[in-house]
Amino acid sequence: MVSWNKALIREHGGPGPRYTSYPPAPSFHSGIAEEDFWQAMDEGNAARRPLSLYIHIPFCGSVCYYCACNRIITANKARSADYLRLLKQEIQRKAVHVDSRRPVTQMHWGGGTPTFLDDGQLTELVYDLARHFNLRDDERSDYAIEIDPRTVDQSRLGLLRGLGFNRVSLGVQDLDPRVQKAVNRVQPYELIRDTMEWSRDFGFRSINTDLIYGLPWQSESSLARTLEQLLTLRPDRISLYNYAHLPERFKIQRQIQEHALPDPEEKLNMLTRAGKMLNEQGYRYIGMDHFALENDSLSIAQENGLLHRNFQGYTLHGDADLLGLGVSAISQIGNLYAQNHKALDDWQTSLEDRILPIEKGFMLNRDDQIRRALIIQLLCDLSVDMLQFGDTWGINFADYFVDALTEWLTFEAQGLVTVENDRLFITETGRLVSRALVMPFDRYTQREQRTRFSRII
Repeated sequence: MVSWNKALIREHGGPGPRYTSYPPAPSFHSGIAEEDFWQAMDEGNAARRPLSLYIHIPFCGSVCYYCACNRIITANKARSADYLRLLKQEIQRKAVHVDSRRPVTQMHWGGGTPTFLDDGQLTELVYDLARHFNLRDDERSDYAIEIDPRTVDQSRLGLLRGLGFNRVSLGVQDLDPRVQKAVNRVQPYELIRDTMEWSRDFGFRSINTDLIYGLPWQSESSLARTLEQLLTLRPDRISLYNYAHLPERFKIQRQIQEHALPDPEEKLNMLTRAGKMLNEQGYRYIGMDHFALENDSLSIAQENGLLHRNFQGYTLHGDADLLGLGVSAISQIGNLYAQNHKALDDWQTSLEDRILPIEKGFMLNRDDQIRRALIIQLLCDLSVDMLQFGDTWGINFADYFVDALTEWLTFEAQGLVTVENDRLFITETGRLVSRALVMPFDRYTQREQRTRFSRII
């Protein structure tokens, strides 16, 4: 079981990449051409890799003051109709280059608020995707959608299930009315309870809930009360995120009263108490703020060495090419990363000009591929066989990573890692700060550059 050690978090919990990609996103550049994208797609077709689709719906009906997402606040439903028209153009343009035999084993709709769309638009978009991609009509794939509980009722959840979604992710954040009012997201416990019960009634096989610690008026005891309420509902997965207050970067956060924010020590108390509560209630700490019940597929995959990580977070579909659709969406196709324009106008202009809406990306060289494989394996499996890894990549592991292994001697002395019988292990103590432990293998993120990232924990 993870040790929620405050001293360890203070020492190693500073800024660092989330490693949804390697190299991390700040290394992306504007030198990726449309030809690079099509070539990567052709290589994916030749390898017959399955597909993972990410669809970004940027609209929200109201603003949450903590938000740092790429979203558009509007009550004008006509804007979503215009957006869907362009999104269909992007879908068609990319799908032409996809071998129709490649199955879509994973799909995720994020935002913004995907359930900002009305029932007709949700149905229309699913049908359009099904016309262009090989969507499965069985339960062997993971099709997830993020929902704002304030935008769904029993009938809408039934519609989503009928459209093929089998996982839902609920934005809960906090259940204290005072905190909810301070961040402009008022949603009573009863609404969360009903939404989860309806989801189970309709046969969604997994329910994820998001929580945030560090919000205004939160305290160790108030967050514990939120968790006590939420745990009675037994979500399959819980994500517990650290609120980063950056009003100079995200103007909407200026609506938050800074004197109401908990101080760093109180935030640390909140995190460690929450972590212990979740562990005691049968949730496994997967890593990167994510917890899952022991019988959840993420927990089982990590136990069996089958877990992977990409822009969708932790996933069971590491063999799939990720195709991003919509403003700001990121694709990961083989050794290519390509991110769409973040600004809606730029994305729209590119599509209307029949240009692929790529703003930036990255093409991995061989060293990048080797380091990506190692970092992802350590973060997901918490161990690596150095001889086997070296044979796979044709390298002498100890020589190739000599500098990183020297840094690991310090971690080993602290009980965070072990090196034995030609294997590297991240210990139960070390897994709490696993992101810090893999950074020595990252040649892009030097110590002086780490301030560009959020805190590890």
